[in-house]
Amino acid sequence: MKFLVLIYGNPESRKVWDGLSDEQKRESMTGYTALNEALTSAGELVVSHSLAEPEATKQVRFDSGRPITTDGPFAEVKEQLAGFYLLDCDSMERALEIVPQIPEAPYSIVEVRPIRDLSALG
Repeated sequence: MKFLVLIYGNPESRKVWDGLSDEQKRESMTGYTALNEALTSAGELVVSHSLAEPEATKQVRFDSGRPITTDGPFAEVKEQLAGFYLLDCDSMERALEIVPQIPEAPYSIVEVRPIRDLSALG
């Protein structure tokens, strides 16, 4: 079963990151590397990426069927999507067990959402 793990950041979590020493930042990144290696070894990691800053976002809306592109994040919210994991694991419980291993999780909001299996629709 596949699960999308969405990691949201906010100005407060960004301040925590910016306040870390270079050594603490390296340790955090080492934590991500270790987690990725463990999930890969277990056959549970499909893909994981950190996303660029929200200011680099392009928003696409439609007006009378025509796309209109603007700068900026999709919505005016405090939390912005910072990164994600796409996991292939046995259950929601297993996906939830992985979340505390994400180095950024204690400073963020993490959402775990099942991926719909549309293969049955043909």
